[in-house]
Amino acid sequence: MSGYSFTTPVWEGGEWVVPAISEVQAARRANGPEDQPPGDSVQWDSVRWREQEEQVRRLRQRIFKASQEQDWPRVRNLQKLMLRSRANTLVSVRQVTQRNAGRRTAGIDGEVALTSRARADVAVRVHRSVSSWSPRAVRRVYIPKASNRAKLRPLGIPVLMDRCHQARVRNALEPEWEARFEPRSYGFRPGRGCHDAIEAIFAVCKGRRSQRAWVLDADLAAAFDKIDHSRLLAALGSFPARDMIRDWLKAGVFEAGKGFAPTEEGTPQGGVISPLLLNVAMHGLDE
Repeated sequence: MSGYSFTTPVWEGGEWVVPAISEVQAARRANGPEDQPPGDSVQWDSVRWREQEEQVRRLRQRIFKASQEQDWPRVRNLQKLMLRSRANTLVSVRQVTQRNAGRRTAGIDGEVALTSRARADVAVRVHRSVSSWSPRAVRRVYIPKASNRAKLRPLGIPVLMDRCHQARVRNALEPEWEARFEPRSYGFRPGRGCHDAIEAIFAVCKGRRSQRAWVLDADLAAAFDKIDHSRLLAALGSFPARDMIRDWLKAGVFEAGKGFAPTEEGTPQGGVISPLLLNVAMHGLDE
C-alpha cells in the first residue's frame, strides 16, 4: 500500500480536509437505526464525480503520452500512481455498481451494490484491499448468441469486488496499450466502434482507381476462451498489477451442477478487463 486511504486528509480550498467518502464509516457508529445509518447515502451522492473523473482522465492521458514516447519507467510509475489513486477507486466502483448494464448480476458470492450505502461500503473495501485482494472464481452462466438465439455462449461473472478491482486495473493498463495498438484496430477500443471500421473500409475502397477491391470477413472462434496465459502475461511485461491479472486468469470457474473447474487458458467473457486482455493478446497478429 502507498499510505493513502479514504481517511487521508487532502488539501482543498486552502485547508486540509477529510474526504467526504471517509465519513461513511463514521456514520455507522452514530446513533440511529441499524438498517439505515444516517449520512451514508448523502455522502456517496455528494462526491464530486466530475472532479474524480477528471483526475482519472488526466492520469490516463499522462500514461498514454509516456507510452507514446516509450518512456517505460515513467509509464510504470504513473501506473502505480493510478493503482493507488482514491479517484480511480471511486470512479471504478461507480462504473461497476451504478452504470454498467450488469450491475444487478452477482458472482458466486451473491453480492450486488444497488444503494448508495452499499456502494460506499464497496469503495472502502476495494481501496483497503488494493494490495491484498485475492481473486475469486467466476460464476458460469449461458446466454443466447446475438447472431443465433438458438445457440448459447458462456459468460464468466466475477464477484463484485473483482469487477471493481478489474476496472481499477484497466484504467492503469488501457492507456499504455492504446498508444501501442494498431491505428486500424476498432474492436473493444474506447471511443471506437463498428461504424469507424466501416468508414475506414469505405475510404480505402472508394473510387474507380482503388487497388483494394475486396474485404475479408472472418471470425475467431472462441477467442476469449483460447487466450494463451503465458503469452499474455509475457506481453504485459513489468506492469505493476501483472500478478493480480495472472490470478484472475487462474481463478477458475464455478458452474451450478458441475462444481469448480480450473482455468488453464482463456479469460472469462463477462470480466470488466477481459476485452482489453483479448486485444493485448491479439496485438501483432497481422505481422
